[in-house]
Amino acid sequence: MTIVPMGNRVLLKKDEAVEKTASGLLLAASAKEESTMATVVAVGPEVPEELKVGDRVIYSKYAGEAISVDGKDCLLAEVKDILAIVR
Repeated sequence: MTIVPMGNRVLLKKDEAVEKTASGLLLAASAKEESTMATVVAVGPEVPEELKVGDRVIYSKYAGEAISVDGKDCLLAEVKDILAIVR
């Protein structure tokens, strides 16, 4: 399935939740915090040029609409919900 975002929206593939702490401790399912990092999969026609497909980004915790695309957890969000590009 192909999703083409409209206007200033982007399609993000969400990163997996963290299963280990930095020191190597495994986290219980209830303790896992959802990641706010994602990879840009598609961009709408009004998205600024500095944001491209393949970029890793940090987005706002309550951003966009969660959807499933080909069995993968994705997020359809507006550009204003993206806080930073990870280089």
